[in-house]
Amino acid sequence: MRFFQSIGEKTLYFINTLGAMAIFALKGAHRAITPPLQPYKILQQVYFIGSKSLLIIFLVSLFTGMVLGLQGYYTLVKFGSEGLLGAAVALSLIRELGPALTAIMVIGRAGSSMAAELGIMRISEQIDALETMNIDPIRFLFTPRLAASLISFPILTAFFDVIGITGGYVTGVLLLGINRGIYFYRIENAVEMQDVTGGFIKSILFGLLVAIICCYQGFYMHKRPEGFGAKGVSMATTSSVVISCVVVLIADYVLTSLLL
Repeated sequence: MRFFQSIGEKTLYFINTLGAMAIFALKGAHRAITPPLQPYKILQQVYFIGSKSLLIIFLVSLFTGMVLGLQGYYTLVKFGSEGLLGAAVALSLIRELGPALTAIMVIGRAGSSMAAELGIMRISEQIDALETMNIDPIRFLFTPRLAASLISFPILTAFFDVIGITGGYVTGVLLLGINRGIYFYRIENAVEMQDVTGGFIKSILFGLLVAIICCYQGFYMHKRPEGFGAKGVSMATTSSVVISCVVVLIADYVLTSLLL
């Protein structure tokens, strides 16, 4: 009986968490479109989530493109189709790797920070102080991060795609000797607007999911079964990264099956 009781408790906890997260997200979305708006705080978060992630996105995208170029070349050359390398690299990045790897990198750099920051604010009673002063903590803390994620993720994804294609160019054209004109000609012929649109749709959804999950984990860390305090913050931060990465990959599969 204890086994079934444990399963029931975990199921109820999971359903309760999903419901609370949905309510949290709806409250944040409602406050994002109702005055008073917070453009300065949103810009601060765009700088933190977007601008400060450019270096890691640059490095990851460059070497991802270079690896795709290397692996793609030695695969395509077996079939005498090495001229298709540009199309293979561009479509792989724009459709799948760009949005997904961008989201995972931002989760590791900014998502964990958001969860830890809000968790520390919770245990130091700063969120309670905002409520005492009749300041809506969701509007003040969550809404700017949500809006900034929706702005930053598509821009970072576009940056990832461009640098990744450049990395494929470095490997394929400069190192392996593929004709430069053929490389870009194949990209121009293969990439359609719906591929780019699909990648941006994914990036927007990933930004939404990452902001909701990471901020929720930090905002409500005091309700975690692990307890209150430093341990609760560390567990909330870890959970935000793990759950966000898993949800992004699941959402990527679902969106890919719908958009193809």
